[in-house]
Amino acid sequence: MQPVSPLLRQLRAVFASLVLLSIAHQAQAQVAPAQVKTTTVTGQSVQDSIKQGFPAELLKWQPIPRSNPVFQGAGGDAWDAKIRERGWIVRDGDSWRLYYTGYNVAKTDLRMLGVAVSTDGLSWSRLGDKPLIDDQWVEDMMIVKHEGQWIMVAEGRDDVAHTFVSSDGLSWRREGPVDIRKADGSPISPGPRGTPFLLFENGVWNLFYERADAGVWLARSFDRKVFTNVSDDPVIPVGPAVYDKGAVALNQILKIDGKYVALLHANETRPFGPYWTTTLAISPDLVKWTKAAANPIVGNNSSSGQFVRLPAGGWRLYTMHPEVRAYETTRD
Repeated sequence: MQPVSPLLRQLRAVFASLVLLSIAHQAQAQVAPAQVKTTTVTGQSVQDSIKQGFPAELLKWQPIPRSNPVFQGAGGDAWDAKIRERGWIVRDGDSWRLYYTGYNVAKTDLRMLGVAVSTDGLSWSRLGDKPLIDDQWVEDMMIVKHEGQWIMVAEGRDDVAHTFVSSDGLSWRREGPVDIRKADGSPISPGPRGTPFLLFENGVWNLFYERADAGVWLARSFDRKVFTNVSDDPVIPVGPAVYDKGAVALNQILKIDGKYVALLHANETRPFGPYWTTTLAISPDLVKWTKAAANPIVGNNSSSGQFVRLPAGGWRLYTMHPEVRAYETTRD
């Protein structure tokens, strides 16, 4: 039997106490801040989106009462005084993990990886008082489990994507920057390749990434060593609607009833305006995408989203930037 690491022992101890914390949270939590409001998606735009093929349950959302924000920066002199960009939730039964990017510019310019745990996805407790990775820039991450291994892809310094692997999701080993090539096999030009998202399907790794939020590109690989662009043009460009004329990036893809639904974030202007939004697109093949008529589905500077399947069925929506907010679907 392998020895249990101190961090894993701590994880188990934290989970043991979280049921009580969840009860206390429900009794004491305050109403969401004023800026977190019900979205203003119209009935007509919802119907138009359903005709486009979007699942109705993913189109209209409202903040969960008495819950928001469910997680935020620790403040003060903590290493994670603030949090930013996309985090990633991994749910296994009643055990939840939230991976997040924390930072404190008074201490270091690094953006570092932290983790919090929960039993319900609403009451979260940090696991320890130190980052999981303290010597690498880890921002805008996502995690996929594959063949018994945890694989994380994240932005590094200067928005250059890099990967890490782990056997338990707590101790991580850096593999290095992601090698992305043009369709002809030559390296892509220097510069950002951020907000990376990995999807493994039919023996192929699909890597979605953005370049300074000017569009979403798709590259593929059989071994995760070299990714080659399907096209050197973005598969999801900015515009033409006003809400994402300035910026677009992809955070997550779900496969529902044979179609792919992408959760994105967007900005109207460039240079970026102060308010980001959460949007949707749909595709039959990961290459050709149609944006939802109901976009944006969440406003109020709530972005970097993730859908999480609930134990009893249905979905919960989280937006991670600039703090973690939780939403429930509404069909009114």
